Amino acid sequence: MTTTLREPIRTAPPTAAPRPVSASLVLGTALLGFFVIGLDASAVNVALPAIGRTLGGTTAGLQWIVAAYTLMFAALLLSAGALSDRMGANRVFAAGLTAFTAASALCGLAPALGPLIGARVIQGSAAAVMLPSSLALVRQAFPEATERARAIALWTVGGAVSTAAGPVVGGALTSSLGWRSIFFLNLPVGLVTLAVLARVPRSPRRAASLDPLGQLTAVIALGAMTFGVIEGGTSGFGSPTAAVSLLVAVLAMAAFVLTEARVAEPMVPLNLFRSRTATLCLVIGFAVNAAFYGTVFVLGLFFQEVLGQSAVAAGLMFLPMTALVAGANVASAKAAARFGPRLPITVGQLVCALGLFSLLGVDAHTDQLLTALLLVPVGIGLGFAVPSLTAAMLSDIAADRAGMAGGVLNAGRQTGGALAVAAFGALVAHRASFVSGMHISLLAAGVLLLATSAAALALPRSRRR
Repeated sequence: MTTTLREPIRTAPPTAAPRPVSASLVLGTALLGFFVIGLDASAVNVALPAIGRTLGGTTAGLQWIVAAYTLMFAALLLSAGALSDRMGANRVFAAGLTAFTAASALCGLAPALGPLIGARVIQGSAAAVMLPSSLALVRQAFPEATERARAIALWTVGGAVSTAAGPVVGGALTSSLGWRSIFFLNLPVGLVTLAVLARVPRSPRRAASLDPLGQLTAVIALGAMTFGVIEGGTSGFGSPTAAVSLLVAVLAMAAFVLTEARVAEPMVPLNLFRSRTATLCLVIGFAVNAAFYGTVFVLGLFFQEVLGQSAVAAGLMFLPMTALVAGANVASAKAAARFGPRLPITVGQLVCALGLFSLLGVDAHTDQLLTALLLVPVGIGLGFAVPSLTAAMLSDIAADRAGMAGGVLNAGRQTGGALAVAAFGALVAHRASFVSGMHISLLAAGVLLLATSAAALALPRSRRR
């Protein structure tokens, strides 16, 4: 019998699993994603004149650069939270960030206005996917309630600061490196964030129903309404195109309501509006964003087209307004903890409205430093109102519906921004009547905030503990 000697079986050393990142790094990653979302929503406003000089286009075309982003952001937020739950937060955030980064490259390389607007549609869609999944990642990284509350507060403030700082950053980049740099800035941020995400533990998947018909009718309704308002400002609201667009918006909105009433699990349950608090918060959120985005859009054009400022100078005009937003956010949380959210919501809107009314005397001959200082109450007021608005909305909704409620609130806010850009842009579409159109826009925003300030008094009173 022959004995055969065999080589010992050699096994490869086990591959070391990727070392998970710390909770703080996950927070930083989510915050960075939220930051670029907010930045791209407002930074482009100051770059619009430069884009117009490079790519051409009317005021209506420039409006679409802003509205295309906020429109898709608003519409898709309604179901993005359910998608995050269903597919896993880290997967959805990575997919959204990849699309956002790619769309940013397309924006920066756009050879004409049409491709730029198309890329902005993709950007806004990706931003909607990223927002709820980034918050879910924060919740996943901080299981302990106290630490999670602090992390979410930092996440919220970071998003607010990015939106407020957008005009300043946009102006600085446009003047120093050109408007395309606003979009190219997202590329290294996206790549670094994706690299960190690869080390984040996989998020659990949860059962969550999607509502495709409701989502489709919401997109059609918001798109047709925005198109109708922009076209009405250019060609007149009696023009066939504007009239048909607005009719389509009404029909699509009716179809949306019918869909949500009939599907088993709607993305916007209509019984949500039985709550007075939730309904008021949605209306106030719409008004707050309409005032902010509409004001930044109109004044960004005014500083450059009427006053002849450079993009960086126009951006710096917003610096006094934006510098105090973070402090106002913190003060809002403290005031809400002591007096309840109704007080900061009401006071914040009133302060912002007074700031808008003070801007009604601004024209081409007004001292520019004075104009910048008059913007300060606008930033402080909105910064003071928004955190408490979110807290009031979520405190009125059951915990298992918090994601849905947050998505609806943010969708309502972004809708306010998109429609304000469309409406205010229509008022300033003609250079000869720009200043009067700007004053009407600011007056309308101020009156709207006065109305919602009065409505905020109907919010429940929270007693001091």
